[in-house]
Amino acid sequence: MSEPGRAESVSAEAFRELEFLVRNVGEELAAFRRRAHQAESRLKSIGSTGGHDVAAEERVAALEAENARLRARLAQATERTKSMLDRVRFLRQQHALGGES
Repeated sequence: MSEPGRAESVSAEAFRELEFLVRNVGEELAAFRRRAHQAESRLKSIGSTGGHDVAAEERVAALEAENARLRARLAQATERTKSMLDRVRFLRQQHALGGES
């Protein structure tokens, strides 16, 4: 049989450990809440100023223009690739027909 004093000390130790963990979780939760409130405040301040960051707007415009140029180049490359594939298919057909004669 186990000793009554030993069981009490084990449960007291477990309780202290649980208390420590709950305190740490509470502190972490408070830190997460502070960070969330700070992020919400920043977001509201950005929204209240109308979000007019001229440098960011210029950068977005430049990136959109670059994106349009890249899309155009991609479309041209796609067309050239399709054209080359058509030529290769034609040459294969010609070669196959020429090989049968």
